[in-house]
Amino acid sequence: MTNGSSPASPAAIFAPPIMTTGSAAIFRDTLPPDFSWVVTGFLVIASLLMALQPKERPRVRTALKIFGMALMGICAAGGVRQLGLPETSLFYGTFRDAALLLGGIAIVNLAAVAAFAGVLRRVRLEPPPIAQDLLMALGYVVVAIMTLSYVGVNLQGIIATSAVLTAVIGFSLQDSLGNVMGGMVLQLEQTIHVGDWVRVEDVEGRVKHIRWRHTAVETRDWDTIVFPNGVLMKAKVTLLGRKEGAPRQRRRWVYFRVGLDHSPPRVMHAVETALRAETNKHIATEPKPQCLLTDFKDGDAVFAARYWLTDLSQPDPTDSLVRTRIYAALRREGIPLAMPTQEVHVAQLDGSREERQREEDLKRRLDALVRLELFDALTEEERTEIAHRLITAHFVRGEVITRQGAEAHWLYIIAEGDADVKVEHGGMVQTVATLHAGQLFGEMGLMTGEPRTASVIAITEVTCYRLGKEAFEDILHRRPSVAEQMSVILAQRRVELEALRDQLGQQAQEERMRTVRDNLLNRIQSFFSINGAAKV
Repeated sequence: MTNGSSPASPAAIFAPPIMTTGSAAIFRDTLPPDFSWVVTGFLVIASLLMALQPKERPRVRTALKIFGMALMGICAAGGVRQLGLPETSLFYGTFRDAALLLGGIAIVNLAAVAAFAGVLRRVRLEPPPIAQDLLMALGYVVVAIMTLSYVGVNLQGIIATSAVLTAVIGFSLQDSLGNVMGGMVLQLEQTIHVGDWVRVEDVEGRVKHIRWRHTAVETRDWDTIVFPNGVLMKAKVTLLGRKEGAPRQRRRWVYFRVGLDHSPPRVMHAVETALRAETNKHIATEPKPQCLLTDFKDGDAVFAARYWLTDLSQPDPTDSLVRTRIYAALRREGIPLAMPTQEVHVAQLDGSREERQREEDLKRRLDALVRLELFDALTEEERTEIAHRLITAHFVRGEVITRQGAEAHWLYIIAEGDADVKVEHGGMVQTVATLHAGQLFGEMGLMTGEPRTASVIAITEVTCYRLGKEAFEDILHRRPSVAEQMSVILAQRRVELEALRDQLGQQAQEERMRTVRDNLLNRIQSFFSINGAAKV
C-alpha cells in the first residue's frame, strides 16, 4: 500500500502498510490509514457512553480492553517488521490478523452498547437480551468473514466443507438447538417476563431469568427449578394472576363448614363484614372479599371465603389471616365451626360445676360493670340484668372492632387484651389512645346513636363484653331518670376534654356543662323514645 492508493476498505483499516526506512518511519507506516480518526472516534463514543449510561460501564470497559489488545497487536506487527522480518513471516501475519479481528470485535461491542442502550432504550424499542446477543453474534461473523477475506482465505472452500460438518453437528445437538430456539422465541414473543408467576406441570414459582438454553423458576420453598426452553415451548404454562388490563392478583378460596342449624345468610354476612372491615396489603380491595355457600355435605353447610391475593408470594400467610378472621367473626356471632361427623364426644356433665362456671362468669361481668362510672346510676338488680345480657365478643390481633363513621349501637367493655384508638383526618391516620382491660368505648353510639368518631383496632387478642341498645332500652323506659344521670356523666367527660383543649375557666366550664348535658339528654331521650323524664 502506498500514499497514493485509493481509499481504504473497512477491512483495510488495520492493514499494514509497506515498510519504509528508519525506525520511526516503520512504526508510522505500520499504522493503518485514517487510524487516528478511528481511535479518536472510538474513545469519544466510549467516553460519552461511560458518562451517559452508568449501567453499561462494564460493557464499555470490555470494549476498551479489546480495543487496547488490538492496538498492542498493531504495535507487535510493527515491531516484527522493525526486526527485519518480511510481511510473509508467521509472526507478522499472526499479530496483524489478531489485531484486525480484535479491533472489529471491539467496534461491534461498542456499537451494540451505543445502539441498544444509548438510542433504542431511550425510545423504548430496546430488543430483548437474546435478540441483542444474536445481532452481536451476526456482527462478529461479519468481522470474521471480512478478516478472512482480507488475509486471502478461500471462503468458498470453507463453506463447502463446513456444510456437511454443520449438518452432523446440528443432528447431534438438536435438543440443545431446540432449547436455544425456544429461548429466542420466548424472548421475542415476550409472553413470559422475568418476575412473572407461572405454573408448569406441578411447579409454581416466579421467573428468575430467561437464558439461551433454560428458564429458571424460583418456588416458594426456596427451590430453583431449571426448565429447558424446549420443554416450555411444548408444555402448558399458566401465567398466574395475569389478566389483560387488570392488576396482578389471583383469586384464593378458604373453605370452612358450619352446621345446618345456623342460617347461611347470617354466616355469610358475618364473614364478609369481618373480611371487609380492615384492609390488608396482600388482599385486594376490588373485587371485595366474598363468602359463598358452595355445598351441603355430611350434614353440614360448606362455605368458602373468596378473596384476591395481590402478592403471589404470600398465599399461605394470607390464607391463615383469613381463617383467623373467619374464626373470630363466627365466634362473636355464637356460630361454632362444624365438627367432623365421625367424631363422637361423650362427656358426663356435672350440674354443680356448670352452675359454678356460670356464677363465676356472671361475677366477672358484674365486676366489669361496677368499675365503670357510666353505670353508677343503676341499681344492683339493673346491673345484674345487664350482666346477663352482655354478649362476649372475641377479636384477633389487627382486627377492626369499630370503624370510624360506622353506625353501630354497641358499647364495648374490654375484658382482656389491648386496642388502639385511631382517628382519620385529612387522609392521615393517628393513634390517639390505647385501651386496656376494664375500659369501655362506644358509649355515645349506645346512648345517642351517633356514628363512631374513631376506629378501634385490636393490637392483641381481645375479649370484649358487648352491650346493645335493646339490652339497655327496657331499663331506661322503666326508669327514665337513669338517662339524665348518664347524660351528666357523659357531658362531664366530654367537657373535661374540651376544657383542656380550649383552656376554659371554671365559669365557662359550668356553662358548657349545662349546654352539653341538655343536648345529650335530648338526644338520648329521642334515641330511646323516652318522654316525661324527671329532673335531677
